[in-house]
Amino acid sequence: MPNQENILPPPTRPLSAPWRIRIEAHFERFGRFVFRHHWKILLAIVAVVIGCGSGLPKLSLDTSTEGFLHPQDPTLSVYNEFREQFGREELILVAVTGPDIFAPEFLARLRALHQAIEAETPHLEDITSLVNVRNTRGEGGTLRVEELLQRWPDGGASLDQIRTQAMGSALYRNMILSEDATTTALVIRSSAFSSEGVEFSVDDVLAGLEGDTTDEATDTLIGGFDEAPGEGASTGAAAPAGQRVVLSDAENSELVRAVQSVIDRFDRDGFSIRLAGSPVILDDLKRSMETNLPRFTIISLCTISLLLALMFRRLSGVLLPLAVVILSLLSTLGLMGHLGMSIKLPTQILPSFLLAVGVGASVHILAIFYRYLDQGNGSRESIAFTLGHSGLAIVMTSLTTAAGLASFAGSPVAPISDLGFAATIGVLIALIFTLVMLPALLALIRIKSVTRSPRSARGTVIDRLFTWVTDFSIDRSGGVLALSVLLTVAGISGAAMVQFGHNPLEWFPDDEPIYQNTMFIDQQLKGGGVAEVVVDTGRENGLYEPAVMKELDRLATELYGYQDPDLFVGKIFSLSDMLKEINQALNNNQSEAYAIPKDRELIAQEFLLFENSGSDDLEDVVDSRFQKTRVTVKVPWADTIAYARLTAYLETHFNAAFEGVASIQVTGLAALFGRILRASIQSMQQSYVIAALVITLMMILLIGDLRIGLVSMMPNLLPIVLVMGYLGWAGIQLDMFNMLVGSIALGLAVDDTVHFMHNYRRYYHLSGDVRQAVRETLLSTGRAMAVTTMVLATGFYTYTLADMNNLILFGALTGSAIVIALVANFLLAPALMHQLHKRRITA
Repeated sequence: MPNQENILPPPTRPLSAPWRIRIEAHFERFGRFVFRHHWKILLAIVAVVIGCGSGLPKLSLDTSTEGFLHPQDPTLSVYNEFREQFGREELILVAVTGPDIFAPEFLARLRALHQAIEAETPHLEDITSLVNVRNTRGEGGTLRVEELLQRWPDGGASLDQIRTQAMGSALYRNMILSEDATTTALVIRSSAFSSEGVEFSVDDVLAGLEGDTTDEATDTLIGGFDEAPGEGASTGAAAPAGQRVVLSDAENSELVRAVQSVIDRFDRDGFSIRLAGSPVILDDLKRSMETNLPRFTIISLCTISLLLALMFRRLSGVLLPLAVVILSLLSTLGLMGHLGMSIKLPTQILPSFLLAVGVGASVHILAIFYRYLDQGNGSRESIAFTLGHSGLAIVMTSLTTAAGLASFAGSPVAPISDLGFAATIGVLIALIFTLVMLPALLALIRIKSVTRSPRSARGTVIDRLFTWVTDFSIDRSGGVLALSVLLTVAGISGAAMVQFGHNPLEWFPDDEPIYQNTMFIDQQLKGGGVAEVVVDTGRENGLYEPAVMKELDRLATELYGYQDPDLFVGKIFSLSDMLKEINQALNNNQSEAYAIPKDRELIAQEFLLFENSGSDDLEDVVDSRFQKTRVTVKVPWADTIAYARLTAYLETHFNAAFEGVASIQVTGLAALFGRILRASIQSMQQSYVIAALVITLMMILLIGDLRIGLVSMMPNLLPIVLVMGYLGWAGIQLDMFNMLVGSIALGLAVDDTVHFMHNYRRYYHLSGDVRQAVRETLLSTGRAMAVTTMVLATGFYTYTLADMNNLILFGALTGSAIVIALVANFLLAPALMHQLHKRRITA
């Protein structure tokens, strides 16, 4: 620990900014106030913690894709309208392989698997496989629509017939059957809406219809059960449309885990099963969060405890900061619960972040308090002196950290916005607890002073190191500045090459089952993701027009030739395909009849015949008025950059094809990812600019000198430039996680600069000598700066132990940026001060 002589008394000579002297005096008076009323203050803190902490049970996890956007986002609004009409478009794919998928034993096991999933899975809307897939054919001039295995094969010729039908069907190919017929799939769709709050009894429904016995009312009660999601009974009295809630993230997890449980019973040699699809990926991300949150919170606590013990070698030096940060964290998380906020993918860093950040201020408080106490001063005066000495700097460091985080609050990406809000509140809560609760605890327990043998300023290795750093940074200031300029140029050059992207699948290690399963299904079944195009003719029965149907068919054919280096179109489902299927069946199953009829009335009649056949498959692709239809484009999992290009292509070509005929909306998972990418880029640009401007203004205000305030930002910006440069030179994409590094690191890096500059200005005005001011600053504050940096960097480096690539990279980048910032404050900041004052003297 630095020697006692390193603490200088408050300056007796007026500073250039008298307001700082007055504020420091107020902090001293506040310290005495806390000492007198510590019991009342502690009781008030306990009440606040209990009040905020009561919201913890309301806190939930949310990994949903739509959770990345704000409810009022136009893209999400279009997506929700789509789900109201057509249901949920995200697919869960269960891929099954075996020696012969048409063998009787295999088909029997497939049927058992199908039935088990159907019976044991909650929130299930539909499941399609070889067992029940639609088989449309003509028989004796009659249209028959039935399940493929409705008549169970008894072997021999019947099995060969089923094999021929399945492999020859365009409908089955790349949906439930791979092109080489070695893999079959069960396609699962979940319910679009939550089951919560929609339970009702027959009496409730009849009461809603009391006094209304019209045919229309009867149709609503009876016919509504056959309507597509978003129509009929599903939006009736028991669950009005305005009150329906989409399937929650927790319910999605229930569904996925129930399917996985069934699969585990059936997976065996000769019947290999792989599970994939966006809901499965999201659930695996959630499982990772459930594992990583407690793991890294505990690791952070243990790391902080060890570093505090090494620094202070007092039990109080460990327990008091931990009490502050743990109660701050509980209050913040509880407040999030009260506000209805969820922990989402980016906000999972919040607990470890707040623990690391919160302890930094406590370190500065205790370092000054213990040394002043050990000089023989009482607790009351030690608390007052400590707050007078460091209170202003601690407030400014917390405000600059909060400013860096608050720059995220206006982000169009919902979890980034949530992180900005919650982390800012958490930092401010930790600030209040540090300045109020920690001194009150120090007053309560009355810590005894420790007598230490006097040592010279060069009596310890660390003190000698700080003295050497002072001499080196000033004597070689020109070289330090030149090296900094070269690094800055290299960093800017690399940053210019940074590419944006967002691909949650790449967050998983290559050997993870979800990663391997997704790659397998993309290869065998041509993808498990979807983009949706809604074509709205704006008039009832507008889809009966042959020109409209032919244009749909032409666009589908054209889409199969879509060219993109990272994406291909694997399968298209559209109303035109169903029409061609019906037309072929009604024309003796002739292959040449697989075409769009030329007559409007014939199209209407064929769709009517299909509806009367007992199948409700039309409801999945068209509304009851035949005004609007969906075109589903199945694609492999890819980066959001590729999805953005695809959605732009779909918008351009569909709008051109239906100009003046129908309106077009592109939605689905691909459209959501495209919007998330654009919102992320916008968020990064605005957050970096806001954080830099606000923090720079605060530095100028604290230092009281425009030129020094501007120059002092150079050690803070250098780490950000170097990190961004590394991403560019290494070819690493800037995604949802590592885009946070800049603003977070800037807000944290400036903490050391605030403490350095605050004390440097103090000692420079006492001595008028740059070298002496830098030396006294490092000797009195350098160790606390180093320890807080170690705590912060270690808190982020612990994420390199994660099992997710995104967390590993985020932790490594942020931790490194903080370490670089400390080095810059030890070497670059003194060099800048030396050059700046030398120029002033010369001038």
